[in-house]
Amino acid sequence: MLLELDDVTKVFRGGTRGVDGVTLRLGPGLVGLLGPNGAGKSSLMRIAATVTRPTSGRVLFDGADAVTRPDRLRRTLGYLPQDFSVYPHLSAPEFLAYLAAVKGLPAGAARNRIGELLDFFGLAGAGRRPLGSYSGGMLRRVGIAQAIVNEPELLLLDEPTAGLDPEQRVAFRALLRDLGQRATVVVSTHLVEDVGAACTAVALMDQGKIVFHGTPDELTGRGVGTAAAGDAPLERGYSAVLAAARSVTAARA
Repeated sequence: MLLELDDVTKVFRGGTRGVDGVTLRLGPGLVGLLGPNGAGKSSLMRIAATVTRPTSGRVLFDGADAVTRPDRLRRTLGYLPQDFSVYPHLSAPEFLAYLAAVKGLPAGAARNRIGELLDFFGLAGAGRRPLGSYSGGMLRRVGIAQAIVNEPELLLLDEPTAGLDPEQRVAFRALLRDLGQRATVVVSTHLVEDVGAACTAVALMDQGKIVFHGTPDELTGRGVGTAAAGDAPLERGYSAVLAAARSVTAARA
């Protein structure tokens, strides 16, 4: 369950570097991928999920090349993209059953697992309503449920708490902490408080680069004694690291 990104770069049409030389080693546990909007987080998550091929660099999962041989990773992967979409005519149980079958779950195990997830995410009461009638928050909960229906060894969640109310976010953080005990979980977000409440490690991304990788406490320490903006210590550490990284970039320009 070791995910390795080795000097991964993604260059888009026009020469824009969405991901710029990222190197990370991510083992079992809960990792927060922080960064402002446009930092390259979603691009990096799509590469890690084998949805997008990098322009250069390697992606390894348990030592196997996930770029040229993605099947091993995909069998044990759970992924929630930021732009998650559904089949609007299906109900939540039907949609989850379809994805469970795609991921190879036996029918009996899938039924039990889907029942657990519908109860946990408060979706059982929706019955057979089509997903096209769901609110944005309900659809986000369906998205999280489909990502974990196969109890993945590697779980990639891109902005998973968008649309969740405060009570749902607290319950989801507890779920993430539990999942992180037995899987490699990467949560991409721009909400610093989610990382501080749930994650054991954090990587901070800006302008396509990783500008910090360490623990939440270490990130907090970067803000001590500075005038960095933020209402909480972790937010001030986040702001201080971004300011320092951008200062270095400006000096090199």
